[in-house]
Amino acid sequence: MAEPPAAESFSPPARGGTWRLLFILSGNMVLDAIEVSVVLVALPWIGADLGLSVWTVHWLMSGFAAGFAAMLLLGPRATARWGLRRCCLVAMLVFAAASVAGGLTDSTALLIASRVLKGGCAALTAPAGLALITTTLPDGPKQRRAVSVYSLFGAAGLTLGLLLSGVFTAASWRLTFLFPAPLALLLLVWGLRVIPDTGRRTPPRLTAELARNGPLIRATLGAATLNGTYAALLLLITFQAYDHFGWRPWQLALGLLPACVPLAVSVPFAGRLVARFGTRRQIAAGAVAAFAGQLLLLLGPEPVSYVSDVLPALLLVGAAMALSFAALNIQATQDVEPGLRAAAVPLFQTGVQLGGVVMLPLTAALLTHFGGYPPALLAVTLAGAAGVGIAVTRTRSGPPAADRVGPGPRKERNST
Repeated sequence: MAEPPAAESFSPPARGGTWRLLFILSGNMVLDAIEVSVVLVALPWIGADLGLSVWTVHWLMSGFAAGFAAMLLLGPRATARWGLRRCCLVAMLVFAAASVAGGLTDSTALLIASRVLKGGCAALTAPAGLALITTTLPDGPKQRRAVSVYSLFGAAGLTLGLLLSGVFTAASWRLTFLFPAPLALLLLVWGLRVIPDTGRRTPPRLTAELARNGPLIRATLGAATLNGTYAALLLLITFQAYDHFGWRPWQLALGLLPACVPLAVSVPFAGRLVARFGTRRQIAAGAVAAFAGQLLLLLGPEPVSYVSDVLPALLLVGAAMALSFAALNIQATQDVEPGLRAAAVPLFQTGVQLGGVVMLPLTAALLTHFGGYPPALLAVTLAGAAGVGIAVTRTRSGPPAADRVGPGPRKERNST
């Protein structure tokens, strides 16, 4: 019979090993983030090579999101039972194996399964990496700097994934699946020496108190809407540019950058922006910006020019991510009791991924079977309008500190 989970313990890294640990974890975070965007540019070429419709090929994106969401719910129990170190290292190994399998197969089912597996691995390593940082480093400036670096690597990975996809797809779309394998194995070998051992801990439990926490639920729904419409809109623009502009992979990758770069640039300043403006204002501004970009594409003419017809919408969507991403993460946990945050974070992150799991198949179905781009854009825009409604709606539940700004007691006049 297994022993009951003990309180978490760890063996801190040897002197000088802290930043080596951060390098390993941040490198893995980059790989996880790259996987979110690296397949996007390749989708039209994968579909053309394997004879797949948009409805089928979109599962390479949706499968990753589904694997991520599923493992976020199971991950805390796995890390509680086997420890952060073991789960992180095993996930790296499976991630590398799935990369090779996906890159070498002609089977659509195996290709999609490899993406589901990689999503599940990312859902283990990303939270485990953050947990290792917060348990290895004491509270204070050093830990905050490490978390900032870790977050910056994750945001930069989205942009890097687009660039790499443009380069690799021009040679062969299979390289977008294969290239992470040697990097993941290198991180695994180094991680065997650097990642500290951890003891078992009690897995977090969802409680009725979390379900009644208005700011947490609103942040989860808002993040799901933002992430889902973001992924769906990029999917639409990818195939629209492929069909209407006849772009090469590198052109498509560069064309999508305005939707990703603002997030990477804004991450170092996110804390200061929230401290100045509060979470509610930033989340509302981001939701309105995303909706404006979607509405611009919906009501505009059929694109004939990237600069005049597509770029303005991408800039608005990129601004929305920069404004809302960090604010939603902060709002999700700032009014949750410290003892419940270990359960609140997976709940929020699962909601984020479920946005893509819902919106991507819906968009692909409309695009493939129900009239093409106009109905698909309409669905994305309606979801964006719902996101605005969620952002501006005030909730009466939850502590009154929902929009506290900065470290002091000052609060915004409007409560959530």
